[in-house]
Amino acid sequence: MGLDKPNIGLLDDEFLAQVKSLPERNLAVELLERLLEGEIKSRFATNVVQERKFSELLGNVIKRYQNRSIETAQVMEELVEMARKFREAASRGESLGLSDDEVKFYDALIVNESAVRELSDETLKKIAHELTESLRQNISVDWAQRESVRAKLRLMVKRILRKYKYPPDLADAAVELVLEQAETIGDEWVQ
Repeated sequence: MGLDKPNIGLLDDEFLAQVKSLPERNLAVELLERLLEGEIKSRFATNVVQERKFSELLGNVIKRYQNRSIETAQVMEELVEMARKFREAASRGESLGLSDDEVKFYDALIVNESAVRELSDETLKKIAHELTESLRQNISVDWAQRESVRAKLRLMVKRILRKYKYPPDLADAAVELVLEQAETIGDEWVQ
């Protein structure tokens, strides 16, 4: 396509500028869409919240482009901006002072806007840390199939949320999201 060998895994600014300047705009849109799709699947395969968020964003932009609601130049700008947001999201664990696993549970907790309003960021980080440690210690090989183990973990998550006064309005949804998140990374922990 006339591009140097880019480091597409990082979607760096130099590569994004090269893609934006391609003369074949439709091809550039297709290239960016596929790159972002692949990056979402590889980077956020074990982060349920971020994977859904970026997949939805990408789907919306592409749908608007295919429906001719936005021009090629505008879709390119939106995809490039999405790549930048994607890069920031992938590296925000360091800025939050959380491990990769803790960030995944932190993301599951902040989906509830009333929790973000009522609890401090430090409290949410503590909850994410405690959830990560407790779940890591209690997950067994077949926990996802055994309802008794799932019930025990569900109860443990509810206790942790109650301990920190997590808002009860969406606590049940948060528990389910935390367990879904644990399911995606549980295999890594068991091995």
